[in-house]
Amino acid sequence: MTISKGKADQELDYTSLEDIQLIEQVVKNNDSKLFGILYDRYSNIVYNKCLSFVKSKDEAQDLTHDIFIKLFFQLKKFKGDAKFSTWLYSFTYNFCVNYVQRKYQKKKETFQRLDDLQHHPYEEIDDSEIYKMQAERLQRSLQSLDPNDKMVLLMKYMDGMSHKEIQQSIGVGESAVKMRINRAKQRLLDIYKNID
Repeated sequence: MTISKGKADQELDYTSLEDIQLIEQVVKNNDSKLFGILYDRYSNIVYNKCLSFVKSKDEAQDLTHDIFIKLFFQLKKFKGDAKFSTWLYSFTYNFCVNYVQRKYQKKKETFQRLDDLQHHPYEEIDDSEIYKMQAERLQRSLQSLDPNDKMVLLMKYMDGMSHKEIQQSIGVGESAVKMRINRAKQRLLDIYKNID
């Protein structure tokens, strides 16, 4: 896609711009066509993240569409402190978690707040317990897991994010990230053990 800028013979190919430069142009001009370039770059990644939260491809496509609509209006909040892809992952995770929580509000259990958990010691769950799980039972267990727990486990094990990256994405301290991951692993193991 080329857009004329200034003289007719000076054309700029926006598809070759870095994410941050493209975002600046989208925000400055409120241009949905330029935003389409970002959509083309990241829609498959966002779709796959959505698919890990919901059961159907149609629902994942709807979520992807909704995320990009919201993203267009929220793009001005991106300040470039982290890579755009990291910011977009966080945006997508938060959107999906909120969606799943609203959808399953009546079904989900009430969990203690993180503040309450910080006062109780916990036994760290070894990652080898997670790696031993059978794929089909693991998938069913993940579907039953609280969306916040699922989010941190997917960030760590599916996306390979470090504790620091998860910390930046969800906006909590390093010890809170470790505690959330450990709590999520424990809940996943409990669900896994009880699935036929």
